[in-house]
Amino acid sequence: MFETVTYEVRGNTAWLTLNRPEKLNAFNAQLNKDVQKAVKEASKDPNIRVIVLTGAGRAFCSGQDLEGVDEQTDLGDVLRTLYNPMVLEIEKCEKPTIAAVNGVAAGAGMSLALACDFRIASEKASFLQAFIHVGLIPDAGNLYFLPRLVGHAKALELAVLGEKIPAEEALRLGLVTRLASADHFLEETAAFAERLASMPTKAIGLIKRNLKASWHENLEEFLERDAQGQRIAGQTEDHREGVEAFLSKRKPVFRGE
Repeated sequence: MFETVTYEVRGNTAWLTLNRPEKLNAFNAQLNKDVQKAVKEASKDPNIRVIVLTGAGRAFCSGQDLEGVDEQTDLGDVLRTLYNPMVLEIEKCEKPTIAAVNGVAAGAGMSLALACDFRIASEKASFLQAFIHVGLIPDAGNLYFLPRLVGHAKALELAVLGEKIPAEEALRLGLVTRLASADHFLEETAAFAERLASMPTKAIGLIKRNLKASWHENLEEFLERDAQGQRIAGQTEDHREGVEAFLSKRKPVFRGE
């Protein structure tokens, strides 16, 4: 189905694995396109309730494959045609997205991880704002997502100094949701994904939508958004199931409906 991404469905979770291990899963044009298409495919599948992105081999993603770039390359056009559509596809997805960072996430690879809702990092993982080392600025939405996670001052520090961020430091800074042991990384990530898949999917989508809107709407506008969102959530089967389970003193079984 895809040339550079493996697409596997496990239960209600789609596992998208960047599959250029010989290049540390560095981006080329095909990988950008495949990630975008794979996320779109999983987003529209009603049976998929969670999307996991990870990397084959020892890296998550080492950034742009510089072998495909020369002094004639218009990097702005590369972003507009390849990276921006990919990031926007992830951003507009209303299903939970998890970056399972199994190794280094550098440059645009770090941007990819930041674009996801959650980041589960192996204890051997690391993050690197590599752009400054080649005289470039963080791109692919990096400087949009990063300050929302760590604040303006720390985002500036990470972008300008370009120092390697070990997994434990990334957790302390709030870059990652949680750490997983290297020996049981996939199992711990799968358990987290299954937990999300068992939750009311439509409510999660509404939470994501409202959080994004909170950055640019005033309080009056946002309170109306609250009312509209709660009306939608209140009409779902998962809401009915939650109420029935509460009254019956049993654990709810949500179906994402």
